[in-house]
Amino acid sequence: MQADTTPPEGQGAGEGAEIEVRDAISAPDAEGRPRRTTRRFPLFTRDTARPEGGGRAAPSDAPAPARQWPILLVLGAVAVGLLMTALDVFRYGTMLIGAALVAGAVLRWLVRDVGMLAVRSRFTDIVTYGLLGAVIVLLSMMAQPDPWLEIPFLKDTLHFTVDS
Repeated sequence: MQADTTPPEGQGAGEGAEIEVRDAISAPDAEGRPRRTTRRFPLFTRDTARPEGGGRAAPSDAPAPARQWPILLVLGAVAVGLLMTALDVFRYGTMLIGAALVAGAVLRWLVRDVGMLAVRSRFTDIVTYGLLGAVIVLLSMMAQPDPWLEIPFLKDTLHFTVDS
């Protein structure tokens, strides 16, 4: 800890009061208060920044569902995909889930304010939604029995790991 000898407001220099400062400091600013010179983040965060594009997707006077239409669209498609999967239409249901995530990535890319669909930075959201959606679609196309997509080296890799 460092101590600054600048007196607090309301006390004269002759009273000898000291200010205890916990952050790194240097010369006082124009008002005489200690100034932070480090670019490190504070130990405790007092607030959080809204993600880029995290504003409402519709004006504030619109009803709540209309303000959050992008996330509701994606969640609705995922819910229909889960229902299809539960009703034994596995391949189409999982493909719909993956397509909904890819649609979320496209919405995050094209629409400026997407409401609660914005969780992280725009780039991170697009990559996360896009990759997860693409992997889910590819895995649903490779599902047994009678896969629509066969990748030969994956079959050889499986046999190599099981035989060895």
